Amino acid sequence: MKVSVFGLGYVGTVCAACLADRGHEVIGCDVSEAKVDLINAGKSPIIEKDIGELVAAHVASGRLRATVSTEEAVMNSDLSLLCVGTPSRANGSLDLSAVQAVSRQIGASLAGKNSYHSVVIRSTVLPGTLSDIVVPSLEETSAKKLGEAFGAASNPEFMREGSAVADFNTPAKTVIGTDDETTRARLLELYSGLPGQMILTEPRLAELVKYTDNTWHALKVAFGNEIGNICKAAGVDSHDLMRVFFADTKLNVSNAYLLPGFAFGGSCLPKDVRAINAFAVQNDVEAPLLKSLMPSNKQQIERALERVLGFGKRNIGFLGFSFKAGTDDLRESPYLELIERLIGKGCDIRIFDQNVSLAKLVGANKAYLMNAIPHVTQLMVPSIEDVVKHSDVIVATSRSPEYEAVVEHMRPDQVLFDMARLPNTDRIAGIYDGINW
Repeated sequence: MKVSVFGLGYVGTVCAACLADRGHEVIGCDVSEAKVDLINAGKSPIIEKDIGELVAAHVASGRLRATVSTEEAVMNSDLSLLCVGTPSRANGSLDLSAVQAVSRQIGASLAGKNSYHSVVIRSTVLPGTLSDIVVPSLEETSAKKLGEAFGAASNPEFMREGSAVADFNTPAKTVIGTDDETTRARLLELYSGLPGQMILTEPRLAELVKYTDNTWHALKVAFGNEIGNICKAAGVDSHDLMRVFFADTKLNVSNAYLLPGFAFGGSCLPKDVRAINAFAVQNDVEAPLLKSLMPSNKQQIERALERVLGFGKRNIGFLGFSFKAGTDDLRESPYLELIERLIGKGCDIRIFDQNVSLAKLVGANKAYLMNAIPHVTQLMVPSIEDVVKHSDVIVATSRSPEYEAVVEHMRPDQVLFDMARLPNTDRIAGIYDGINW
């Protein structure tokens, strides 16, 4: 393919050289004449493993060259990758002036181009950048419309400094976010043969992927360091401890617990998080990340309360209220706390939970149900139909199979507030809302 790469910094140089190495015809473009001259001389403007050799080889082969002319780059390519910088402003927000400037320059060049062009943002940008900045800039300066003369896409990079060439060639995933069929097909051809999962999605999700990845990486570093500091205070070798931690690939090093939803609860997580924080305080260890876990969890309950009250309806039904599906355990259940808060706000509550109903008759939690929260257990009803009949808002707390049937019974004026991501909500007759989807 014929590709232009805008911005010959770290990301742009690696992308340009690696695409040329894959057989594509690449023209780099940058406002810096020094960078352009280096590329054309067969030298890399960045220091990175293997990149110098790739630039030299493919400038010599004729598959890689550079220019300061936007028009030359656009006219000699079918697809443009935007790899310009997006530095932080003083307040932490992104400076997108380079993204907007290059989009306007490309648009001005598209005004004189007759063939269909694809503009792909590779820089790390937040959701809405493509739709709110790149596309309007292209349309204004080209006097042409998205989908008629050009297509647009988000295609984030996942390269690490020091191993960028290897990361480009062996990605865990390639993410293509676009609604434009031609641009999607071109990107699929561009990356054809790369290993890893090829993920086709919409632009806003693609724009948020890199931030999610990097925030997770930062979270892991901070978590490891805080646990290490506590280990030091406890006289435990932190690396030995974490090797034991890593051995659990079912829950610890896995996708377990990572799907967005409601707050955690139960007899273990809240108690243990409080205990390790207390241990840190007793040993004069600062652990701001661990300290933030309980307040963050509490905030999710506040968010749910605001959402339910925001529907402006008083009759509320709950499908389940134990802390976890398939149990009768109400100890520190976030759903129980939510119910009690709603009762305090004057809501009329009904609850169906088959496991808790059984526990009222037998089980270890019988005394707790009868003595600690009798005001709540008195609100329980024997069937899902009773919940539906009573409620203006129905709150689903888990994906128990019996709860999926609720969508078959709902009226058009009822709201289903889904905290579990029920699988069959496309058939719902009423109003659907998810807690964070």
